Amino acid sequence: MSRLVALLGAECTGKSTLAEALAARFNAGLVSEYLREWCDAHGRTPLQHEQAHIAAEQAARIDAAAREHELVICDTTPLITALCSQHYFNDDSLLPEALAFQRRCDLTLLCAPDLPWQADGIQRDGPEVRARFDARLRAALAGHGLAWTDVGGPQAERLALALQAMDAVRP
Repeated sequence: MSRLVALLGAECTGKSTLAEALAARFNAGLVSEYLREWCDAHGRTPLQHEQAHIAAEQAARIDAAAREHELVICDTTPLITALCSQHYFNDDSLLPEALAFQRRCDLTLLCAPDLPWQADGIQRDGPEVRARFDARLRAALAGHGLAWTDVGGPQAERLALALQAMDAVRP
């Protein structure tokens, strides 16, 4: 049975950097953020009717990696897409399935919004939106009884906190 480690967080919180470091450290499967790939391919952010596809593709890629690896590091999950859909479009329709998927994760690492914000093309809205989205994400996790481990501080500290939390899910 594969173990899933989910990295969640608002924009520009170091998820991708940390995911890559953890995957390399444990020779684990790495599932990158499909939304970034989608935005790069389309040259824009998704519309409301495209959100379900993005969430489903993220889940499908994680499931495919889980068939190949004992440990999978997930650079986001469908929960982030569902919360983005809620945030940008006032659409809660993706939330139930995203929460069910999140419950399958053995560990959720929540990346704090304490890194300097950096512009990154069309996907990032700014530090104010990042703070509001972080609050939305924490409220959703807490409100649905989903546990997480906070990961914050400089990159070395984030990695140390993540490694400590991963002791419970490593083979």
